[in-house]
Amino acid sequence: MSKFFLLLWLKWAIRLTLCSTSLALFFSSLLTLFLYFYQGAPELTSDVGMALFEISKFWFVIFWSFTILIALFRSLKYLFNSCINGFELKLLSCDGANYIEQIGYGDLVKVWRKWLMLLIWLVSAFVIFSLVYTYMLSSYSGLFEWFDIYTLYIFILISGYISFILMSSRCKKVKLRSC
Repeated sequence: MSKFFLLLWLKWAIRLTLCSTSLALFFSSLLTLFLYFYQGAPELTSDVGMALFEISKFWFVIFWSFTILIALFRSLKYLFNSCINGFELKLLSCDGANYIEQIGYGDLVKVWRKWLMLLIWLVSAFVIFSLVYTYMLSSYSGLFEWFDIYTLYIFILISGYISFILMSSRCKKVKLRSC
């Protein structure tokens, strides 16, 4: 069963990473192009190219903060009804008697809210443990000197694995069964 959760997590992590970063890259590139043309489309020199890269890099981090939430919601749909290593996660219907075979995004709202809260608590625990470690055992002078969106994303990925193990006990509409 641990291999099932590891493979499920790996599939989820790849989908989450590709979806969130590609959306953030698309939006930051779109905004950078808009700003470039808004300024009159100056001649592309190395200085202008570096400035456009810096603008795109700045906006990428901001957009990635939002696209992670979108990707978290979208990626939840693909966790269900896929047989991995002899097991699969199934989503129950509202009456609790039948499994939903064709899952829509509307079916996921209640499960996503519970799963997101579980993910938030797990990420918060990792941040607190990291804060204690930083304060006690490292050479950083500030408490949150090390904390950025990339560190948060690593905490989200690690917490995602733990949340999949806890999901069937926390969400009554999610069941783990053999296939």
